[in-house]
This record gives sequence, structure tokens and C-alpha cells, in this order.
Amino acid sequence: METNQASVEKPTQKSTSKKIAPALPERLYSLDALRGFDMFWIMGADELVHNLASTTGSPFWTAISNQLEHPAWNGFHFYDLIFPLFLFMAGVSTPYSIGRQLEKGKSRQQLLLRVIKRGLFLVLLGIIYNNGLQIRPLAEIRFGSVLGRIGLAYMFANIIFLYTKERAQMIWFWGIIIGYWLLLKFTSAPGFLPGDLTMQGNFASYIDRSVLPGKLYLGIHDPEGLVSTIPAISTALLGILAGSLLKNGKMSGRKKACWMAIAGVILLILAQIWNLDFPINKNLWTSSFVLNVGGISLLLLSLFYYVIDILGYKSWAFFFKVIGMNSILIYISGRFINWKYTTDGFFKWLGQLTGDPYNIVVMAICLLLVKWAFLYFMYRKRVFLRV
Repeated sequence: METNQASVEKPTQKSTSKKIAPALPERLYSLDALRGFDMFWIMGADELVHNLASTTGSPFWTAISNQLEHPAWNGFHFYDLIFPLFLFMAGVSTPYSIGRQLEKGKSRQQLLLRVIKRGLFLVLLGIIYNNGLQIRPLAEIRFGSVLGRIGLAYMFANIIFLYTKERAQMIWFWGIIIGYWLLLKFTSAPGFLPGDLTMQGNFASYIDRSVLPGKLYLGIHDPEGLVSTIPAISTALLGILAGSLLKNGKMSGRKKACWMAIAGVILLILAQIWNLDFPINKNLWTSSFVLNVGGISLLLLSLFYYVIDILGYKSWAFFFKVIGMNSILIYISGRFINWKYTTDGFFKWLGQLTGDPYNIVVMAICLLLVKWAFLYFMYRKRVFLRV
């Protein structure tokens, strides 16, 4: 899943008589790599780990396998990070894409229309991803989607970016999640006590049941519902603030990485404190969840940025960069490409030679390689699906 990709500033040429420093890369390599690392876990790595756990019975692989499943309601597993980390990175790209267009003289109105079109297109793409290109009764259509939430949260966060400075963006970040906490703390579904946060009793799910057309993913609740999209705007805003630091911060790259890491740790501590009153919950995208995934996202971005863009260790990250530069394509491809059929066509013989029980592990590896080879082909041809 991919919005406009981030690029880094090029140094100003002050004098042609002096030796010009080489231009910096046109993209943040670390951002592409981190996006690819994020998508890697849902393009087949999760299935590989599940298969390793089931075939080996190893406590190590079983523990990792458990982390690659969503908790039923409250709590946090690594798998809960994938979606908000991508949204965070979409925000990081904003100061480079929208910010650069502002610097080039584009009007805010022009960019506003572009942002709205992009957001609404992602909503439409999410509906297609959920339901396919077929005619269905309205009651059978699911409107909430991962792409739809990314589109709406990205859109509103970018509108805030267009019309406010960094201080106001910080106020919006905290104001949204504090307001959302107060909303759910003092309201509930009819028949439940105020502050009820169960699937049946929380106010956000009740509003979704009341106003969203079609069907909800879990019948009485949709993890990509309308109300819980509101705090997701703060997730994108946090990415925008991180992107502004990377692009405009008047300090060394090492200090930028350090400040992001410090901010990440602070958010993680605050998340655990808030968790005591407002549980970490991806289904409701609670305010404590925003801080928790925001802290981890900042730590990961700090690490990738420091290792790749500051220290210059890039070769190991190429595998992930290839994935990250076509993230939307690999995400939606599963709805239109039968990857298992393709993998069996090339490698079923290898699974047969391996035999039970490890054939499922081998085939999971082959599935990953087939998808990556497809993305590498697109990368070499410079073909990227962008929204």
C-alpha cells in the first residue's frame, strides 16, 4: 500500500567555482525499506511462521506465530502493528510530497483537491478489494476497509498539514485522541453503562451499526468502522510530524534518529499508563493503541533511518525496498492473482520431493519468492502502482 513516496532535500548550489557536494538520494531509502518490511509480514511471511510452528511444535516458533494473530479484543500483538505502521509511513511521506509541492508554488487549493481525490480513490479501492467487481445487494457489501481507513485518515491528516504549522499539528494529534477517549468514556450503546468498551456496548460500534450501510465485518462491529477512523488521523499526523523532523529539522541525521527514538520510548510509556484506563485495542483504535503503535513506529523508523540513510548500510535492505516500492500492488494482488496456483505451477514438485510435514514450509517459502520475483520484475521495469 503506497502513497506518494518520500524524497529527501537536495543541497543548494551556492557557487559553481567551488566543488559541489554530491546530491543526496532522491528517496528516503529507509522509508521504502521499512514499508517493505511492514508488507513482508502480510505477503506470506506470516503463513511461513504459522507453518513452522505447526510442523516443528517449537515453543519459539509457536510464540512468534501467536504474535502474528490479532487478539480477540483488548491487548496487543505484533500483527496489530502492520496496519498503523503503514499509515504512519504514509504520513512521513507528506512533508516530502505535499510539502515539496507547496515549496514549488502549488496553491493549497490545488493540493487540497489532489489530497481529497487520493483519499476517496483509496476508499473506492478498498470497497473493490472487499467485494470484488461484481453486483451485490447492498446488505452484502462491506464498506469499511483497510484501504478506506488509510484513505480517510491520510486525507484529513494532510488537510491539517496544508493549513496548519507544526505546533497546531501537535495540538490536533493530542486533541483527537483525548477527545476520542472522552467520547467513549462517557457514552455507550443503549442499555449499557457509560464507558462500556465491550464489542456490544461501546459507542463507536453502536454508531457504526446505526449509520454504516451494508454489512460489518463481525456483524455487530467492524475493525475498520467509521468512528474508529477518527483516532487513526492522529496516527497519520504522528507520521507527518516525524517526516517534518527528517526533512526540515536543523540538526544532524544522528540527532534526528535519536530524537525519534526518545519520542518513541516516551509514547510507549504513556501508552502503558493510558492502557490502565483505556485499554490498548486495535478493534477500536483506542488512544492508548495510537500511542503504543506510534511509539513502536518511531523506534523502527529511527533504527532504519540510522542504519540505512546515516550509516549507509543499504544492501541488506534491498529485499525490503523492492516490496516497499510496490506496496499497494502486492496488497491488492491477492484479490486478482491466484498466487498459490502460480507457485504450484513452478514449485509443486519441490514440495512433493520434500514430503510431509515440511512440504508446507517449503511451499510457503516458494510463495514468498514468487511474489518477490514478480515485484522485482516490476522494479526493474520501473513500473509502480501509485495512488
